[in-house]
Amino acid sequence: MANEEDDPVVQEIKPKQQKVELEMAIDTLNPNYCRSKGEQIALNVDGACADETSTYSSKLMDKQTFCSSQTTSNTSRYAAALYRQGELHLTPLHGILQLRPSFSYLDRADAKHREREAANEAGDSSQDEAEDDVKQITVRFSRPESEQARQRRVQSYEFLQKKHAEEPWVHLHYYGLRDSRSEHERQYLLCSGSSGVENTELVKSPSEYLMMLMPPSQEEEKDKPVAPSNVLSMAQLRTLPLADQIKILMKNVKVMPFANLMSLLGPSIDSVAVLRGIQKVAMLVQGNWVVKSDILYPKDSSSPHSGVPAEVLCRGRDFVMWKFTQSRWVVRKEVATVTKLCAEDVKDFLEHMAVVRINKGWEFILPYDGEFIKKHPDVVQRQHMLWTGIQAKLEKVYSLVKETMPKKPDAQSGPAGLVSGDQRIQVAKTKAQQNHALLERELQRRKEQLRAPAVPPGVRIKEEPVSEEGEEDDEQEAEEEEPMDTSPSGLHSKLANGLPPGRAAGTDSFNGHPPPGCASTPVARELRAFVEATFQRQFVLTLSELKRLFNLHLASLPPGHTLFSGISDRMLQDTVLAAGCKQILVPFPPQTAASPDEQKVFALWESGDMSDQHRQVLLEIFSKNYRVRRNMIQSRLTQECGEDLSKQEVDKVLKDCCVSYGGMWYLKGTVQS
Repeated sequence: MANEEDDPVVQEIKPKQQKVELEMAIDTLNPNYCRSKGEQIALNVDGACADETSTYSSKLMDKQTFCSSQTTSNTSRYAAALYRQGELHLTPLHGILQLRPSFSYLDRADAKHREREAANEAGDSSQDEAEDDVKQITVRFSRPESEQARQRRVQSYEFLQKKHAEEPWVHLHYYGLRDSRSEHERQYLLCSGSSGVENTELVKSPSEYLMMLMPPSQEEEKDKPVAPSNVLSMAQLRTLPLADQIKILMKNVKVMPFANLMSLLGPSIDSVAVLRGIQKVAMLVQGNWVVKSDILYPKDSSSPHSGVPAEVLCRGRDFVMWKFTQSRWVVRKEVATVTKLCAEDVKDFLEHMAVVRINKGWEFILPYDGEFIKKHPDVVQRQHMLWTGIQAKLEKVYSLVKETMPKKPDAQSGPAGLVSGDQRIQVAKTKAQQNHALLERELQRRKEQLRAPAVPPGVRIKEEPVSEEGEEDDEQEAEEEEPMDTSPSGLHSKLANGLPPGRAAGTDSFNGHPPPGCASTPVARELRAFVEATFQRQFVLTLSELKRLFNLHLASLPPGHTLFSGISDRMLQDTVLAAGCKQILVPFPPQTAASPDEQKVFALWESGDMSDQHRQVLLEIFSKNYRVRRNMIQSRLTQECGEDLSKQEVDKVLKDCCVSYGGMWYLKGTVQS
């Protein structure tokens, strides 16, 4: 934009139901104006052909519309002030409107885009149809409109929008700030009766005078919300009780040092009262305060990603917080393995209090606050006792290895120092040698127990190592920490299938049980029944999605079920192939973000219905293409099946196996948005 004196601004005002639309011309000759962007916006809105209905007749975005919104319902407490020659002149306001840019031209551009897409699809679907087909039409005559119907039509949103669009614009002339007309209007803001000296003295106290100027509005106090919902207003926040202020701040910030909390609450707030309030809504982690899980996930709520109830989410997030009291680093794979929650929920937990570091894991987001630890030892001791109770509860729920806790948590003893990779490997080797004999004895004991006809308790699902931090760093991270397992004994979490690495590599047994490759074993029969039932409902699944569904199936089974003996990824894949499914080698693009489990796609080859042949043709198409257009799928189905398929048949096959995204079709589970 240019200056007011040089820019030929055209303003148009359109009043409608206490709303104002202001249309301003844009100086397209200004060096700051991007002409290519303006042409592109005009092309998207109006298309290539310009006519009298075009928004931008010059084929260039040369104007911008501003739409008003009502800022407040009660303007009696507001005034316009003008200070001149030592006098303050106040003028009451009867209405306040705030102008904001209107992006209605983007809606018109979207409508044009949808019209073009609909025209293209109609053109594709009507290639084989004759243009001179005669179609029967039905003519209906509308009945006379009743008075009630007319009133409903007049009050409808569509009628008001149409009337709003038909209202003529009112052209206005713009006068600059220093223009004589502007100066004349500004004189109306000055009080003409200021010559009387008797009226200039204030006989009331300042607080009483302010109360007269701004009396409290009972209506506004009644309508004022109890607390801000998604936007924090510090002025409104400080009108709430101290406990509510602390709760709202912690719920929005998630992690905060005590010094920052005091600065937000104000210097007049007592720190002792804040300490009492913060302990009700937050826990101490590495000298900083982290909001409690039940504040973020209240009772009767659930996960937006997986639908898991709030109680399970609170337990999983408490585990993440407890891990950060022991170390500055947490591995997401370990959290997902222990808590059995989906990747999105675990990521939400970590993003609340940590940042990801490449090839290292997740680091606690704030530095260690040693000053608070030294200044408030009584609070630290009380928090340590709370964490001890939480640890005992987590050990019972997740069957964790009971670790010997130091007298003071790691978060209170000082920040952890940096350790080189060679030192970490050496420490891991030393711990592995020390625990080898103990693990061998535990293995022999478990083998003896498995000879008896008993079903081992607990749930174990062997996971293949897939991690965003890299396999080598995961192994070093896992070897450095104390063993932690989800099995009741918890003494062989570092060994594949309960055996040392050298011996576990040559076998696919798990916890001493033979692999369910033979159909005669109860485990194989149960697993195959689950796989067949799952693929009858969903014809195409990735290995990642299949494992998630299997975990949910395990959670619904009673304790002691045969599937609790442990199922590895290889067993699951072999059972899928044995159940009549085939692996579809989808050619993912080189830059794909899909994990290895998400790139393994399995599909039911024969289900026994009439659409088997159509699905097989579709799956062969996706074995050579990552994404396909609908017209290509339809032509290929017609060519292979030798018949002209109806739209309903094609839609059924696509619904069974594919999803649409951005005008293209992908196999289910393979699209990366």
